Amino acid sequence: MNVAVVMGGYSDESVISLRSGQLILNQLDRSKYKPYEVHILKEGWSVLIDGEKFAVDKSDFSFQLEGKKIKFDVAVNTVHGTPGEDGHLQAYWELIDVPYTGCNFYQSALTFNKRDTLSVLSKFDIPKAKSVYLRYGDPIHAEALVAELGLPFFVKPNQSGSSLGVSMVQSIDELEKALAFAFAEDHDILIESYLKGTEVSVGVLRYRGEVMVLGITEIVSQNAFFDYEAKYQGKSEEITPARLDAAIEALVKTTAKKAYEALGMTGFSRTDFIIMDGIPHFIEMNTNPGLSPQSIFPQQAAHAQIAFSDLLDNEIRLALERKTIWAKL
Repeated sequence: MNVAVVMGGYSDESVISLRSGQLILNQLDRSKYKPYEVHILKEGWSVLIDGEKFAVDKSDFSFQLEGKKIKFDVAVNTVHGTPGEDGHLQAYWELIDVPYTGCNFYQSALTFNKRDTLSVLSKFDIPKAKSVYLRYGDPIHAEALVAELGLPFFVKPNQSGSSLGVSMVQSIDELEKALAFAFAEDHDILIESYLKGTEVSVGVLRYRGEVMVLGITEIVSQNAFFDYEAKYQGKSEEITPARLDAAIEALVKTTAKKAYEALGMTGFSRTDFIIMDGIPHFIEMNTNPGLSPQSIFPQQAAHAQIAFSDLLDNEIRLALERKTIWAKL
């Protein structure tokens, strides 16, 4: 089976995605699959074989090798950010009838939009921070924000990952810089109240027909919060399993599964919560979580004693089953 391991993307997260793709290439069972390294970058789409690049034909997601057209039986999507985590690639693959891993285009677009995700989950009574939504150019009244959200609060891009563009504002004097930082990533932003508590990241997936919590990881950041430096440059401690008592652990698992099902998810996901006063508050869901060696999701798989190759088998099987369903519609 020809498997396109798709990595890269058009955002600053492309570097992390390329690392994630390498882990997948190393973990795929070569007795079942013939994997190809596929880069989707701003400068072009290509397949890399022994350091040589072969252009991808976007009309059918194929490429030419030694005069023969190579088509892919399935795409394993590990593109973080746009276009692989916001629904664009998923919609493209559906149009050209290529099965792909992860959630479908609507769920991808929905969960990549923090405001819309919070709006949907509010119907399911999942606790979250107070928030204010702003578009670039909207009038901003600092005193009103402080009155509504208190200090400190967070300023973050509405559509971005890996904590890119996120700032903690501890005084009004810091607001202008935080806004510029967030608006550099997205023209829409969220300003959220500060939740004081224990941060956890929860891996959830559909595995062998059931929604399963893969693990709960406690995040202890050396910085003011779990920012890009803490995530990818060793400025945090990630403790799996999280140090929670049994009752709170059960509530975190129940809430994570509830969010996953409420959003109609399939595939890998990593949902972040802050546990404040014993209640897990939803922060965000990542539908293409980082899969580099230092990422949380692979750590949770190792702790659960589930081989990562088995998780990939499961994802590919779900992708092929979904294509069978499409064919019947």
